[in-house]
Amino acid sequence: MPLWLDLAVRIVAVVAAFLVLPLVVGQMEHKAMAHMQARLGPMYAGGFHGWAQLIADGVKFVQKEDVTPRAADRRVFQLAPIVALFPYLVVLLAVPLGPGALVAQKLDIGLFFVLAVLGVGVVAVLMSAWASANKYSLLGGLRGAAQLLGYELPLVLAAASVAMAAGTLSLPGIVAAWSPWWLLWQLPAMVVFFVSGVAEIRRPPFDMPIADSELVVGYMTEYTGLRFAFFLLTEYVGIVVIAALTTVLFLGGWHGPFAEQLGWLWTLIKVFAVAFVIIWMRVTFPRLREDQLQRICWLVLVPVALAQLVLTAAVKVLT
Repeated sequence: MPLWLDLAVRIVAVVAAFLVLPLVVGQMEHKAMAHMQARLGPMYAGGFHGWAQLIADGVKFVQKEDVTPRAADRRVFQLAPIVALFPYLVVLLAVPLGPGALVAQKLDIGLFFVLAVLGVGVVAVLMSAWASANKYSLLGGLRGAAQLLGYELPLVLAAASVAMAAGTLSLPGIVAAWSPWWLLWQLPAMVVFFVSGVAEIRRPPFDMPIADSELVVGYMTEYTGLRFAFFLLTEYVGIVVIAALTTVLFLGGWHGPFAEQLGWLWTLIKVFAVAFVIIWMRVTFPRLREDQLQRICWLVLVPVALAQLVLTAAVKVLT
């Protein structure tokens, strides 16, 4: 296959996954929350089990007027939703779906690349907050920047523990080096990574930058129509990315019965299982206060991640 055609196929596959998987997660959230909280609406739209609810939401956003505030920085305001989406699309390029060639782009430093690109998300939050010319947006943006910068540290430390255990920064290499033993001795790192990842994508109970009871919708307050829908899509893509990284780093990725043939299926099953836990957290836990959010980061997650890093180093030296 020519190089240009191979590259085109890989890009199309990633874009297709980028468009389909978040919508499936969004539909799953509608159904899970409808059952857990007895919400009747999402169970009836379109007839059988409310299959058309997500389509109805999409049509609603398309019909809404696209408004840009008069005092806003127009170009930055309009560019922010795209900047928010783009890093997650790039991250999916390096996440392996299965053994062999089931990864869009193999990188020897894939983990470093993924963590570096995820950090770009804070730029979109600050862009939308500053450009909106709205005090609620600005407060939400400042909260978001503090949260993202804080939880980036335990996220990186937990990922470094796995990279040290595997002896490689390649995501396929980490999956290949995985063993069930990791579920025990890397469990603290997995918990830290998962919690930090949920905070990175600003999902409840870590949604203080949005905090609708205090800041309207935070940094998204002035957005309407499709631009607001892009921010919502970013949230669902973020769920897919964090679930995929948790699966690849800690849950063995494609490992399972008949991994050579069905490895991609095991990866997807694990991704959607982790995504369901993220949705479950939204329904179960109340929103944290800002001081509680920062205290969990600096007084709990960071020390645990550092202790796990020391433990991993000791195990590698002794073995």
